[in-house]
Amino acid sequence: MDRRQSTDADSLPPIPEDQQLGSSPRDIISPINSRHSTTTTHDLPSRSYFSSHVNYDPHIDARYSASIESIRAQSVALGDLCMTDDTPTRSRRGTEVDITSTPSKGHPSSASPSVSNLSALLHHHHYDEQNGHGNKNKNTSKHQGYHYQQQDEESRPLLEHVDTGRTSSTQYHSIDADNTSLMQQYSSSHQNNNMGSQQQQQQQQQRYHHHHHHYSSSWLPQRLLGCLPSINHKQGGTSFIINLIKRPLECIPAVILGLLLNLLDAISYGMITFPLNNPIFASFGPDGISMFFVSCIVAQVVYSCGGSIFPGGNGSMMIEVVPFLHIMAEQIVTFVGAEHKQQVISSTMVAFALSSIMTGLAFFLLGAFNLGSLIGFFPRHILVGTIGGVGWFLVITGIEVSGRLEENFNYTIPIFRKVFLDQHTLMLWTAALGAALFLRLIQQKFTNALVVPAFYMILPIAFYLVLVVARLDINQVRDGGWIFPLVESDLPFWHFYTNFDFAMVDWEAVGKTIPAMLALTFFGVLHVPINVPALGVSTNKDDVNVNRELIAHGMSNAISGFLGSVQNYLVYTNSLLFIRSGGDSRLAGLMLAAATMALWMVGPWIVGYVPTLVVGSLIFHLGLDLLKEALYDTWGSVHYLEYITICMIIFFMAILGFVEGILLGIVMACIFFVVQNARSGDAIRSMHTGQELRSTVRRLYRQQKFLKHVGRQIQIIKLQGYLFFGTINQVETAIRDMLDERAWEMSPVRFLILDLQLVQGIDFSAAEAFVRIRRLLKNREMYMILCNIARHSDQAKALMKAGMWADELDEGDDLKCFEYLNDALEWCENTLLRAYFARMPHHRVPVPIKDTSTSVSEETHIDMIADASPRQKMVTKAIQQLIPDANVPQVYSNLSQPTLLMVQALSELTFDEIPVEFYHKLAGYLKKETYLRGQCLWKEGDRADCLIVLEQGSLRSLMSTGSSASASNNNNTKENNVVVESILPGTIVGELGLFTGGPHRTRSLIAEQDSVLWKLTQESFDHMRKTDPQVANQFIMLSLHFSSDRLETMIRYAFQLH
Repeated sequence: MDRRQSTDADSLPPIPEDQQLGSSPRDIISPINSRHSTTTTHDLPSRSYFSSHVNYDPHIDARYSASIESIRAQSVALGDLCMTDDTPTRSRRGTEVDITSTPSKGHPSSASPSVSNLSALLHHHHYDEQNGHGNKNKNTSKHQGYHYQQQDEESRPLLEHVDTGRTSSTQYHSIDADNTSLMQQYSSSHQNNNMGSQQQQQQQQQRYHHHHHHYSSSWLPQRLLGCLPSINHKQGGTSFIINLIKRPLECIPAVILGLLLNLLDAISYGMITFPLNNPIFASFGPDGISMFFVSCIVAQVVYSCGGSIFPGGNGSMMIEVVPFLHIMAEQIVTFVGAEHKQQVISSTMVAFALSSIMTGLAFFLLGAFNLGSLIGFFPRHILVGTIGGVGWFLVITGIEVSGRLEENFNYTIPIFRKVFLDQHTLMLWTAALGAALFLRLIQQKFTNALVVPAFYMILPIAFYLVLVVARLDINQVRDGGWIFPLVESDLPFWHFYTNFDFAMVDWEAVGKTIPAMLALTFFGVLHVPINVPALGVSTNKDDVNVNRELIAHGMSNAISGFLGSVQNYLVYTNSLLFIRSGGDSRLAGLMLAAATMALWMVGPWIVGYVPTLVVGSLIFHLGLDLLKEALYDTWGSVHYLEYITICMIIFFMAILGFVEGILLGIVMACIFFVVQNARSGDAIRSMHTGQELRSTVRRLYRQQKFLKHVGRQIQIIKLQGYLFFGTINQVETAIRDMLDERAWEMSPVRFLILDLQLVQGIDFSAAEAFVRIRRLLKNREMYMILCNIARHSDQAKALMKAGMWADELDEGDDLKCFEYLNDALEWCENTLLRAYFARMPHHRVPVPIKDTSTSVSEETHIDMIADASPRQKMVTKAIQQLIPDANVPQVYSNLSQPTLLMVQALSELTFDEIPVEFYHKLAGYLKKETYLRGQCLWKEGDRADCLIVLEQGSLRSLMSTGSSASASNNNNTKENNVVVESILPGTIVGELGLFTGGPHRTRSLIAEQDSVLWKLTQESFDHMRKTDPQVANQFIMLSLHFSSDRLETMIRYAFQLH
């Protein structure tokens, strides 16, 4: 935490609401920002947190974290502060200020467990201040609490010390007495804890217990049995017994709420575990409820006993897999035959249990091998579409359950007649749908999270009140389908276990359900990486480990399967409500599991008195909520192709089936991915010419001027992303446009450089496209140059397979490959300079000592450059402009070194005529030195005490990028040096360090070849300034031309300017 937050909090304006926690989804923000309410929320998802697009407004313009104007104003203000403050890093008391702390991850006033002792201490200090228990020093009244400090840190005005009349160090760099005392108390307490002082521990626990009472269990220790206080010798056993009774009593409200949620889910979603409209499973509603409770109890025990990081996490049946369970049951009925009822039932029960074990195994393996992040690569819009399909299934199931249909809902005319034209059936299911819609209207007005449980507690009471007032016979109402049939009174709670008869299992039929099991497993494992991080954000937990949660889910699902039940998972909404109601402890979770077990053991007789209106409206409520999330909430917030995919997944899942719908959705997602990347994915990052991007070679000014004239013959195209058949067409089109006749006349190109530094991969189609591009360029007698590609990379291998690679032994003259862009530019510039020297009068083409960059002879280069084309015209025109400058006047022809060298290096830098006496005087201060190849002239960090004018040879400037450990046993280190510049004769190096009096060299300089140079030392330069100030000033002005040109080149490289 930044300690500046403790100063003058009352003078800082609060953050506007639209700037608070801008990176979090809105349905997560509201509970975090709730300071006093523990249950109020806005637009909570029904059970899971599937999409972060909830409440997204596409009409709001996206904004950056800060504008460039505000950042720059802050920089200016800080600069002014540094100019006026002598000791900006010290407070009035000389206390060092820590400026390296990280910003807070969330709001500590949220009803969630603490993530660090420091944040808990600071939160407790804020509570003490509000209740008058803190230190009453002079700055205490200025504290407004951690919440406003956190906001004010983001919206703090720019250094207000000018207007407040204080010194800047006092206002922004001091730690007030309260915080200093607080930190000292924390340090002392922490040391005493480490020494094992039980008295100090007991006092701290009492303070946190008092804080917990006010903040609804926010800081309960995360242990197995909650926060039962330790026994103190002074308190004795009486206090321990009192707290042992008190702690469970405090968890009762949360347990009642959690039990109510489990009951509502059981009588709605548990009842439809089996396809009730199938005659074989028509009476399996109570068994489905029992299986729901078993799965719920197992998950709750596993999570509360330490499996989950969330002490109050609620486990429940994974209701989203109900459609897959129905598919499995129908497949078994079809394969075995409805006449073999016992075989169908036994096979279905085994298939359900095996699917739970398979899901648990998948969860466990993903967590054990730390593959939790792998699930995040699954396209989210496919998951949202699948959730929409589940929503549609629930809507249809709501019609089946509340309308008391005797067969599956299918899209046939007889079914439509039964559903929409039969008045009694229509009244049954529309009543349930109307109740669900009425609930949604209530939720629009009242956003409290307890609205749904309260509504479904009142609904059955209202239903029976209507029966009493209307004096209707309950048996007649039950026969009319308004109440579920009575369950046999002697039916035990464990009755579903009697359905297991392994001797009657048709294992071949069970094998037929494996594809549905795999689809169920695949769909089930997608929930954890979504629910767990979302719950971690909502409860302000930063130590969430998805792999740990996967292992816990694997254990709970495997145990549930071995106990004959179905899949389960951590329910986002139920967990959030349970935690905010005071159930943020493992003790509360175990109490909920015990209460759920007691409810299960009561027996399924209650089903016979549950109105179908209640169950149907619950099913409609979740189905409509999932459809809303899939279709309404994503409108305008996803790409239109993704939205089409979502709609088509829902359609195919409704018409063809769930497995087929998911597979078709994945296929459509792949197709649309290719289309989107082909249309909007830009394979070309930027395009430059040789005039805009130059190599970092320091050349004679005359050569640089020539290259500037003909630089348009070098074209650089920077590629990016993954090059495949959908994006490589952009590159081909750009190159064809460049070779268009009109563009060719204006800017003829000789060298096309393709920079592959940002290319992530090349597929077969893209590699073949490179072959076509090479053939196209060869017809225009152009070089195709590939650079920034590692020789052993996958991209290089793809090009090699297509025959698109050339090395120094390759005799081909139209394809070149270089490791870096600078190497490619230098090679192209050298080729152009060869044509320059070949066509200059009284000059011959210089032959390099060893040319390893190409195997093409110099005659070939000259012939290719000197053809009758727009390129030749451009070269000729450039040479004609340089001929007057190239003819050295007769007065300079007999000069000796280093005077002649200075004339060659400096005479063309200015239009003013410089007398020869200037060069004679300047030469008198230079000292000749020679260096052998590989010899170091200076190292990075050496004192900048000279400059060099190179007469012969070449130098190379290197910059160190750090040290890396070698593979030897001696643990030696070697420096990684990067070549920054190459220095050729006629140029100056080291001038800035000498002129500015720099303390050290920023780069190393070595002799690339045997070199002859002239050195101007610091002593000679100081002597020149004293004896010949005009010569010194003129020399400085001319030398800065080299610095200016080099700076421009480096800036273009750094920022890719063009």
